[in-house]
Amino acid sequence: MIVLVTGGARSGKSEFALKLAEKLEGKMLFLATAEAFDEEMEQRIQRHRKQRGNRWNTIEEPIYLGKALRPILGLYNTIVVDCLTLWMSNLLGKYPDHEEKITEVTDDFLSCMLEFKGTIIVVSNEVGMGIVPGNRLARIFRDMAGQLNQKVAQIADEVYLIVSGLPLKLK
Repeated sequence: MIVLVTGGARSGKSEFALKLAEKLEGKMLFLATAEAFDEEMEQRIQRHRKQRGNRWNTIEEPIYLGKALRPILGLYNTIVVDCLTLWMSNLLGKYPDHEEKITEVTDDFLSCMLEFKGTIIVVSNEVGMGIVPGNRLARIFRDMAGQLNQKVAQIADEVYLIVSGLPLKLK
């Protein structure tokens, strides 16, 4: 089963995804896409690690999610991926003028999700609900993140929009 959890920044998406996952039985994996480029981000990552506790195995992979997951798919019942928008930011940082390469890497992850026999819960931000960004890279990011969210929503069995900590089931 594929579940997409989306919403605005600090809306409660990650907490909702973890609670949803912890209701399920079996081994759990948390796939983190964040990288700590400054002290504030390092503190956020440490808070998230503490919140998960020792119930979770964790893999940190900022770019190649499909390659990281494919060899271990059979070892876990539940996987939480947090989050697609940070992942898209990482991809644009690595491949700033190569949308084809980004699509190749994201499509590999989508394929990997479809191969997984357990439950995969994917967290993402809705970034296209505000103003049109003022620079090219920000517009590309918004567009590609939106396209990725649409692709995941299409293959997802369930989709939740989180607003102010409250889930709204869309699918």
